[in-house]
Amino acid sequence: MRYSYFPGCSALGTGRAYVESLHAILDVLDVELAELDDWNCCGATAWPSVDGVKAVALSARNLALAEAQTPGDAPVDVVSSCAGCYRALMKADRTMREGGEVAERVGGALDSIGLSYEGRTRVRHPLDVLVNDVGVERISAKVVRPLSGLTIACYYGCLLVRPYAAFDDIYDPVSMDRLMQAAGAESVDWPLKTRCCGGSCYCGGPMIGAMPEATLKLSYTLLREAKRRGADAVATVCPLCQFNLEGFQDRMEREFGDRLDLATGFATQFLGVALGLDERTLGIHRMLRWLPRRPSVAEGAHAGA
Repeated sequence: MRYSYFPGCSALGTGRAYVESLHAILDVLDVELAELDDWNCCGATAWPSVDGVKAVALSARNLALAEAQTPGDAPVDVVSSCAGCYRALMKADRTMREGGEVAERVGGALDSIGLSYEGRTRVRHPLDVLVNDVGVERISAKVVRPLSGLTIACYYGCLLVRPYAAFDDIYDPVSMDRLMQAAGAESVDWPLKTRCCGGSCYCGGPMIGAMPEATLKLSYTLLREAKRRGADAVATVCPLCQFNLEGFQDRMEREFGDRLDLATGFATQFLGVALGLDERTLGIHRMLRWLPRRPSVAEGAHAGA
C-alpha cells in the first residue's frame, strides 16, 4: 500500500517522535508514505482567524499538489498525521467540493500558479489507514511483545472527529482503542476522550498564553480522570495534545496538589513497542515520561536500543 503524505509543520518539532514512530510501524506493515514535494503549511494555526480564504488556499494548494504529482483519474489518498493538519485539509476539500465564492477565489489563485483541484483527493488519517486499510487482525498477527497488563486511556482530542467524522464516531471514537487492544493492552472506557486539552487557549504557551490557568485546568482534568479510571498511560495522535499533557504535569501537580506521573505518548509508539521495535526507532528517547520497566512492555521497547 502506498499513500501520498503531508507531514505538516510539527513533523520535525513537537511531533517528531510521532512521525518517527509512524514511519517505523508502517514499514513493518508494508505501508509506504510518499512525502509531497514542495508542500506548505496547511494554515491550521492562526490563519483561519486572520483570513479564512487564505487559510483554505494554503491547504488547497497541498491537495492540488497531491493530484498533480499523481497523474490520471484515480482517487489520491493523502495521509496527514497531525490532527490540526488533518482537519484543515478536510475543510479545504469540503469547501472546494461545495463551490461558492471562496472556492472560486481559491480556484483562481491555484490557476495563477499552474495548479487546479479536481476533487480526486481523499484526506486520510493514520488511524483510518491502520484500522480500515491495514486491518486490526493483520496488525494483531504482527505483535511480538504484547502490552499485557498495560491499561491505556486513548485520547482523541477535539479536532480529529469534529466536525468531520469521516472514519470514526463523532461522540465515541474507538479506532485507537481497537489498535491498543490489538497490541495487547486494555483500553479505558472514559467520557473525556474528545474533550479539549486547552491547546487552543495557549496562544504562545501555558506559561504566557492568554488563559494559562484555564488551559492548565483542562489538561489536568483529562489526566486526573484517566488515572482515576485506572490508566497507566495516555495515548494520543495529536502533537499539540501530547505536548500539553506530557510537558506540564509537574506544574499541574504543584498547582492542584495531585500526583499524576502518567506516561503520555503517541499511539504509534505503543503499537511500535508491541511490534518489537526499539526505543530510538520509536522516538521514545525524546519523551519526558515513559512506562516503568516491565518485562512485557518496557524491556521490549529497549531491546536493541
